[in-house]
Amino acid sequence: RYLPEYRQVRQKVGSFLGMSQDPVIAAEITCQPLKRFDLDAAIIFADILFIPEAMGAGLSFVTGEGPKFANPCRELKDVHALNEVNIQDQLGYVLEAIDRTKSQIQVPLLGFCGSPWTVATYMVEGGTTKDFRQVKRLMYEQPDTMQLLLDKLSSASVDYLSAQVDAGADALMV
Repeated sequence: RYLPEYRQVRQKVGSFLGMSQDPVIAAEITCQPLKRFDLDAAIIFADILFIPEAMGAGLSFVTGEGPKFANPCRELKDVHALNEVNIQDQLGYVLEAIDRTKSQIQVPLLGFCGSPWTVATYMVEGGTTKDFRQVKRLMYEQPDTMQLLLDKLSSASVDYLSAQVDAGADALMV
């Protein structure tokens, strides 16, 4: 994010989501560090919060504050309201970015997703937090609801990572 060429793209596109959800731009940004540094791998330009976005949690990025969810998951009804994720349809832009990047690089490409716990904390809190009050409350007061959310995220994460391998990722990180 500190590279001048990244900043130029960011200024032109205007938003992190806009850059990461455009496979051409995401592939370009993934390759930028390789043109400056002798690196042994590249990491696909994406975000750990794309799965909850695909589930309907309403992801946005607020300048200076980070990610925010319009629809936090704080009750059983919220978890039940989450959409099932169709990786190809809803996260295909990441898969296309992987495919495009692979054709441009000579080093391994790493795919990734956030751990279900980390992603769940963002979803329950509604964004970044320092005290994790909402997720602690859910975990202690409604452990079955928390487990259901973690199960849904785990299942979607497995599907997402498998699709990244199919698209050409050489290794994966959680």
